Amino acid sequence: MIESELQPKITESLEKLLTSVPFIQINNKSFQQRFGEFVADVVFNIKINGDTVKLILEAKSSGEPRQLRSAIQQLKYYGIIGGITRVIENKVYGIIGVPYISDDSAKICKENNIGYIDLAGNCFINYEKIYIERKNYPNGNIKKRSLRSIFTPKASRILRVMLCNPKKYWQVQELSEEAKISLGQAFKVKEKLLNLEYAKEENKMISLNKPEDLLSKWSENYSFRKNKLYDYFSFGEPKGTERKIAEYCKKNNIVYALTLFSGADLIAPYTRYTRAFIYIKENIPEIATSLELKPVDSGPNITILEPYDDGIFYGLQEINGMRVVCNIQLYLDLVNYKGRGEETGKFLFEQKIKPQW
Repeated sequence: MIESELQPKITESLEKLLTSVPFIQINNKSFQQRFGEFVADVVFNIKINGDTVKLILEAKSSGEPRQLRSAIQQLKYYGIIGGITRVIENKVYGIIGVPYISDDSAKICKENNIGYIDLAGNCFINYEKIYIERKNYPNGNIKKRSLRSIFTPKASRILRVMLCNPKKYWQVQELSEEAKISLGQAFKVKEKLLNLEYAKEENKMISLNKPEDLLSKWSENYSFRKNKLYDYFSFGEPKGTERKIAEYCKKNNIVYALTLFSGADLIAPYTRYTRAFIYIKENIPEIATSLELKPVDSGPNITILEPYDDGIFYGLQEINGMRVVCNIQLYLDLVNYKGRGEETGKFLFEQKIKPQW
């Protein structure tokens, strides 16, 4: 939503909110009010138990952290933050209006003593005798373009590359080549990461800013069941079957990689397992037939995953002659497998991933 469309809607929402408080009286409101060299979007002149206060509303088209910090800086110009008088009197309070505000963005506002309000119904005002907070209203804008999310298959290739190389600074072109996506896609993901403050930029190169937060958010938006699963039963121990599959794939130039408990057992052993998991890029039914794997609807001891995207195979590791997905992919698969998988994923994170950060 562009700011010119947002401003009247967010102004109406704020006015309704203020009039719902018995001891607040709205004297008037003005749009595009100039204070010296600066112009405020909307200014409410209100009375609180006889005291006159200016509420200055800044409307922003996005509630992402980087845009919010820009709005906060703008409000500083009006002398709102820290009790510093610049161009107007002390009795002022700043409020940022956005289409939707996330928990992270709400936290930024609170840390800077700034109020917020969005079109979903979330709001926060904490000034003198006023304290209003409404939260946990969902984002009503369900329609999203695919590249607006950093967790789509192609966009997440960038995340996987950066999380596997957490201290490296990247040029966008270099990043697009490494992740095997277009330069345009890479640029959009870069901007999204910067807006969400998961990345920082220096000399036109970007690096991760909060890798642990990014990985945690990705895990909340990921499931290994996004891949197509084939369940089989094989006589013998899972490790023996894994070895047979690996040898077959190597002989026939088929890309494969162990994951979940099979991969964790080689990277960061934590628990015994009775069911193997392995990604195979192609020809899964033919491989199963050749190795006498029996398809089953229940009780499988081996699951073959057909990857939802080739990015799954980025950064493969070879341990004891067996290929394993990168630690980031292994973690994502594990923590979404409730119970022992989640525990194993946390162990992998503490032992292998976190020390690199």
